[in-house]
Amino acid sequence: MSKRTALVGVVRRTGLEVLGWTLVLVGIAALVLPGPGLLTIVAGLVVLSQQYDWAERQLVPIKVRAYAGAREGVKTWPRVAVSVLSALVVGSVGWLFVLKPPVPGWWPAPESLWLVGGAGTGYSIIASAIFAIVLVFYSVRRFRRPPDQAERDVQQEYRRRKAGYKISRRTRHRVDS
Repeated sequence: MSKRTALVGVVRRTGLEVLGWTLVLVGIAALVLPGPGLLTIVAGLVVLSQQYDWAERQLVPIKVRAYAGAREGVKTWPRVAVSVLSALVVGSVGWLFVLKPPVPGWWPAPESLWLVGGAGTGYSIIASAIFAIVLVFYSVRRFRRPPDQAERDVQQEYRRRKAGYKISRRTRHRVDS
């Protein structure tokens, strides 16, 4: 291994650790301050899981609950339709911020509080709506499979766990669970 390769590895690992721990600390602060605290903590754990097995183990129950929620959210077609329509409504609100129509007569607050944030807020709302629609379609594609395919996946996972090993993403070899 050359010195350059070793240096790149050290810089990468240090960068991942600094980023991961920063996200975890910002997430903890955002639990009591405005912001997405839990999501930021999970993002930090995802980054740290590239280096630490304990972080990867902490993500397993989160992943299980997230998949269960996604599976439940697309269980029926009416739920899918309501999710997509809700995202479209949110996106429409974002367009209101971008277009900034005149203040209506029924608005009770001062005019300066009408659609505060402007186009930047509108574009971030629109991006959130697009992200939500993409997640709904991903969930439909992933979790609304024919029952026989879902059963095969469950049986395959059971056999893998019964064998008592997992394939490590970092080392690409069998490791004990």
